[in-house]
Amino acid sequence: MKKKQLPFDKELFTRSVLYNVKTLYRKTMEEATPQEIYQASAYAIKDAIIDHWMTTQKAAAEQDPKIVYYMSMEFLMGRAFGNNLINLQAYKAVKEALDELGIDVNVVEDQEPDPALGNGGLGRLAACFLDSLATLGYMAYGCGIRYKYGMFKQTIRDGYQVEVPDAWLENGNPFELRRSEYAKEVKFGGYVNVYTDDTGRTVFKQEGYQVVRAIPYDLPILGYGNGMVNTLRIWDAEPIQCFQLDSFDKGDYQKAVEQENLASQLCEVLYPNDNHIAGKELRLKQQYFFISASVQTALKRYLKDHDNIKKFYTKAVFQLNDTHPTVAVAELMRLLMDEYYLTWDEAWEVTVKTCCYTNHTIMSEALEKWPVDLFQRLLPRIYQIVDEINRRFVDQIMRQYTNSAGIDVQSKIRSMAILYDNQVKMAHLAIVGGHSVNGVAQLHTEILKKRELKDFYEMMPEKFNNKTNGITQRRFLLHANPLLADWITAKIGDGWITDLSQMDKLKSYADDKKAQDEFMEIKHKNKERLAKYILEHNNIEVDPNSIFDVQVKRLHEYKRQLLNILQVMYKYHDIKSHPNKDFYPKTYIFGAKAAAGYLTAKLTIKLINSVADVINKDASIGGKIKVVFIEDYRVSNAELIFAAADVSEQISTASKEASGTGNMKMMLNGAVTLGTMDGANVEIVNEVGEDNAFIFGLSSQEVMDYEKNGGYNPMDIYNSNPNVKAVLNMLVDGTFSKNKELFRPLYNCLLNTNNSSKADQYFILKDFEAYLEAQRRISEAYADKKRWARMALMNTACCGKFSSDRTIQEYVDEVWKLDKVELPVK
Repeated sequence: MKKKQLPFDKELFTRSVLYNVKTLYRKTMEEATPQEIYQASAYAIKDAIIDHWMTTQKAAAEQDPKIVYYMSMEFLMGRAFGNNLINLQAYKAVKEALDELGIDVNVVEDQEPDPALGNGGLGRLAACFLDSLATLGYMAYGCGIRYKYGMFKQTIRDGYQVEVPDAWLENGNPFELRRSEYAKEVKFGGYVNVYTDDTGRTVFKQEGYQVVRAIPYDLPILGYGNGMVNTLRIWDAEPIQCFQLDSFDKGDYQKAVEQENLASQLCEVLYPNDNHIAGKELRLKQQYFFISASVQTALKRYLKDHDNIKKFYTKAVFQLNDTHPTVAVAELMRLLMDEYYLTWDEAWEVTVKTCCYTNHTIMSEALEKWPVDLFQRLLPRIYQIVDEINRRFVDQIMRQYTNSAGIDVQSKIRSMAILYDNQVKMAHLAIVGGHSVNGVAQLHTEILKKRELKDFYEMMPEKFNNKTNGITQRRFLLHANPLLADWITAKIGDGWITDLSQMDKLKSYADDKKAQDEFMEIKHKNKERLAKYILEHNNIEVDPNSIFDVQVKRLHEYKRQLLNILQVMYKYHDIKSHPNKDFYPKTYIFGAKAAAGYLTAKLTIKLINSVADVINKDASIGGKIKVVFIEDYRVSNAELIFAAADVSEQISTASKEASGTGNMKMMLNGAVTLGTMDGANVEIVNEVGEDNAFIFGLSSQEVMDYEKNGGYNPMDIYNSNPNVKAVLNMLVDGTFSKNKELFRPLYNCLLNTNNSSKADQYFILKDFEAYLEAQRRISEAYADKKRWARMALMNTACCGKFSSDRTIQEYVDEVWKLDKVELPVK
C-alpha cells in the first residue's frame, strides 16, 4: 500500500525563499548568489521541519518513551538539504518551485558543504542509524562535538596529501539551532577534596579546576515520510569568562585568556594528532567534554518528569559508539553519586543497565588506552571512580577463578583489568560498565569472542551479541541514484524505501534481457556523470565503457590500498611487455584520507598519484588503464562514486575489517564485490552467492594461524615469483619517481628481513597472485555483457539485509527495548 504523502506547501516554500533572499541579503533573486539562494532555500525548508520537530517533541512529552542517546565522536552526516527534502517527500515539489524561479536544484545542493563532523565508516554508520531511528519512529538523540574544521580538507599537491582546514561553517549552518538555555559546565584538572557533610555522608568535591561552558547546537534528523524529527545535539565550547582582567592587570597574560584558549581548542578538529602528549591530552579532553555535557543533559531531561533517579535506565539508554565515549560509564557514576547522592551499588546498577558498547575494531592496538598520569591529572574524580571500578572487578576475577583448576588468575587479571601497565583501558571499562557488547558483523563478533575479548566472553557471555551494520537506502539509493531508484520503483513499487527486504522481488528480473539492458544503461549514465566529475576535478578523461574498479575508504594498511596499486603497477608492466595482448580497459578509482600522522598511509597516497601520473600520460598503452585519485573523499562525492562503480574493492586482510559499509553501498547500487572473506563481505556473499562475487585470498583463520606462528617470510615469495619481484622492483627503480628512494619505506615494509616479524604483516604478497587471478576473472566476466548484467542486478536484488533499518530494529528488540512514538495523523 502506498504511504500517505506528508503535507508540503510548494507555494509557501516559494514565498519563503523570496522573502528570505530579501530580508537576509537585501537582494532580488536575480541579484542573489548561488550560496545566498541555498541559504534562503534551506531556511525555508527548516520552517517546514520545525513544525514536525515541535510535534515530535510534544508527542514524546506526552508518551514518555525510552530514549536512546547515541554517543559518538563522529557523525558523518553528508549534506542535509537534499536528504531533508527526500525524507520530507518534498524533493519533487521543491525542484519544481526552484525551476519556476529559474534555479537548478542541483546547483543549490552543491552550495552546501559537507558537515565536517566525521571521517570514516564509524561516523557514517552513526548518521545512518539516526536516519533509521527517526524513520522507524523511535526517540533518539545523537550526541557529539560541533567541530569547526573537522579532521581536515584533503588537497593533493604534487601527489602528496596536504591537510588544510575544512571551514565548513564559514557561511553558517542554516539547519542548526543554538540552544544556549541548555548549556552545561564541564570541569578539567584540579584535585578532589573529600569531607563529611552534616548528614554523615562522604562528599567528593573537585576544586582548583579549569571549566568551560558546553553550548548545544541541535540539528534535525528526519524520518522518511512519517513526520518524525529526532535531534543530533553537537556541543560547542565557550569560556565561562572570556577575559580575566584581573590576571591581565597583574601581568599574567596567559592566565587571562586560558579559558578562552581551552574552549577554542576543544572543538576545532576531529582526532587531533595524538603522536605527542599535547594531542593525547586534547583528545581526552574532547571526549570528556561532550560526554559530560550529554550525560548531564540526559539526567536533567529524565528528572523533569520523573522523581526516582534509580529508575533512570527505564527511560534512557546510552549506546557508546566505539571506545571514544566510554568515559560515560564513570561520568554517569560520578553524577549519580556526587550530585544525586546514590550509593555506589545503587549507582552501579543504574550505570550497567544504561550503558551499551559497540566494538568497531578487531585490532587490539586500536582499542583506546590512556596513560594513567594523564588521565588522573585531567579527570581526577573520574579516575578515582575508574580505580574503584577496577578494584571491584579484579576482586570479582579473583573470586571467580582462584579455585579453578588450570587457570592462571594473574593472567586473567593482566588480560582483563581496566587499570594495568600504567594504562586506563577504555574497552575494558565499556565491557565491565555496561550490559551489552556488540560486534558489527558475524565474523567480527566471533573473532571478538574467540580471540580479542575471549576472557571477557568466557566470564560474561550474556553481554555479547552481534549487530551486523547497515546503511540507509534513502540517502545512498533514493537520493544518490535517482535513475536506479525510479527504475526499481517502477518494477516493484516504492515499499523498498522503508523495507529494503522488498528488493528480493527484483530477482525475477535477473534473467530478463530487457531489464538487464535497462539496468546497465542506468549504470552507464551514472558512469558518465562520474566521468564528468573526474574531468572537472582531476582533468583526466576516463572512458565510461571501461570497467570502473573502485576502492574508496579510509586509508589504512590493513585495508590494503597498497595491494590494489601494486596490482595496477603489474598490469601496466604486463601491457608494456605484451602490447598486443587482449586487455579489457579499466579505470581504477581511489578515494581516501590518511590520518595526518600516518606516514605509511600518506606515502601510499603519493604512490597512487605517481602511478596515475605515469600511466595516464603514457600514450603507448592506448588508454587501457586509467588511474584516478578522488581528492577529499566525502559523502557528497561518494554518492556519485557508489552509483557508478562496477567493481567494489573490499580487499582488507582477512580478520582485520570489522564490517565495512562501503561494500553495502556499492552492492545496493549494483556493483560486484571483489574481496576477501572479511567483515560483512562474508554475509554479502552469503546473500548474493559466490557466483555473483569475486572472492580471493587467505581466510581469517589462515591469517590468525600465521600470526600465531610469527608470520611468514615474504622474501620467499619475492625470490620465487617473478611477478612480485618485477612489481616490487618498480618501487625502487625509478619507474614512478626520479627519486628512487622515495618509495623505499613501502618496499621495506613488505620485505624487511632485518625484522621479519614486521615484514608484510598485512599479507599483501601472500595474497598477490590470488588477487591477480580474481582481477583476471573480473575482466572475463565483464566481457560477457549478459553475465555481468545478471551479476550486477543480483547484487542490488540481494541487498535487503544490509539496511540500517534492520540493524536498528535488532538493537531495539534485543538491547535498547524502545517504544515507538505515535505521532498525530494529519
